[in-house]
Amino acid sequence: MAAKESLLSVNEKVPQLTKSFSLESCSEETTECDCKEVGYGIGDALFSCFVVAPLVVSVWRGTWNLMDIHKDYFPYAQTFLLGIVIHFSFALVRAQLHSRSKGAWSESGGSAGRWLRERLLSKVYTYIFILSCLNHWRGGWGLLDGFVNAMLPNTEDPHRPVLYAALTISFYLCATVLRSSRNILASPYFLVTDGKEATYIFTTRYNKNSSRETALYILDCVFSVAVVGSLVVFVWRGSWALLDIFLFPDDQVKSYWISLIVGYSVVVVTFSLQAPIRWVTARLHGAPRLLLADVYHLVSFIATVNIWRGFWGMLDVYFFPETPKLSNWTTHIVSIVLLMLLNCSNSILVRGVYIDAEEPAGECVVFPCHYLRLFFHKERTKKRHKRALAAAAARKSEESNMPLQNPEDKV
Repeated sequence: MAAKESLLSVNEKVPQLTKSFSLESCSEETTECDCKEVGYGIGDALFSCFVVAPLVVSVWRGTWNLMDIHKDYFPYAQTFLLGIVIHFSFALVRAQLHSRSKGAWSESGGSAGRWLRERLLSKVYTYIFILSCLNHWRGGWGLLDGFVNAMLPNTEDPHRPVLYAALTISFYLCATVLRSSRNILASPYFLVTDGKEATYIFTTRYNKNSSRETALYILDCVFSVAVVGSLVVFVWRGSWALLDIFLFPDDQVKSYWISLIVGYSVVVVTFSLQAPIRWVTARLHGAPRLLLADVYHLVSFIATVNIWRGFWGMLDVYFFPETPKLSNWTTHIVSIVLLMLLNCSNSILVRGVYIDAEEPAGECVVFPCHYLRLFFHKERTKKRHKRALAAAAARKSEESNMPLQNPEDKV
């Protein structure tokens, strides 16, 4: 029993990250509030697409290519397992990490030294997690390529695209059956800010988090990381390989440009259709609702993989191609520092399991890209809090200035 209690906080559930975001009711007119929310939503989408996403891809590209340069130190099978083990370890102790940091982020939670120490520790944690994700993904890609090469050694074999397509479809269908296909999405459709729960807490497939279910909790963490996470890796590798094969394979520059254009074009379409898709999804139930959400996320994934491939290739072609080490180290360091300064370094991570169509009504098709909305919501909350304090102080002052009644006045 003591061992069980050491894995999770006693009688404490792991805080859950919300998949969607809803602001409190505005004190202004409803129409004015709606217009502001639309503006913030557009701003968040633009910020995620043109600032965060390129920086996230740059971090992945720089780190991945550095591992390729020193590939003798990063064999595929070993790094694949290492990434899974580190990811699983962080999933296992996420409740303890979160409870240890409680209060350090608030103004009244502790000293400035504790706040600074927690900030530094969270950045170190994030950086280690980034390396574990990259090991998992790079190792998985290498293993899948090794399997294809073993089956069809000739790179000109016309059956190679068929094999990649069959494997990709199979892995995607497995993820869909597990109601986890939404997890193939990445930036720009996900934007995760740093701090508080977002640093340490992430969901697992079955959300087993009670100290009374320790065995199930461990199995849930293993399944979420090793099975669902690996399915996502293999779907990405197969999709990327098919683009390399079919999208102007003899002209890489043209291929990367088309990937980038197609990716951002589909992003514009998917974000533009989010409101009507949300409206329709809210009025559906059961299998039709799940099917619509899965199709919408699949189209969004096509945009995601094209943006990543296009921007990754552009950096390889145009950013110091003669000096790969300089190019990769620069993108690795500069991009991760900028994301940390923007408070978005958690967007680099690939972790947690979203369950398809789990959220109520149409929230299951809402992309969690909240940056400006979080900031302005926080500012509005502060202003309302100050006004409430001022009003309370004014009432207290009025009460203290009221003259006391004499017994004769009462009569």
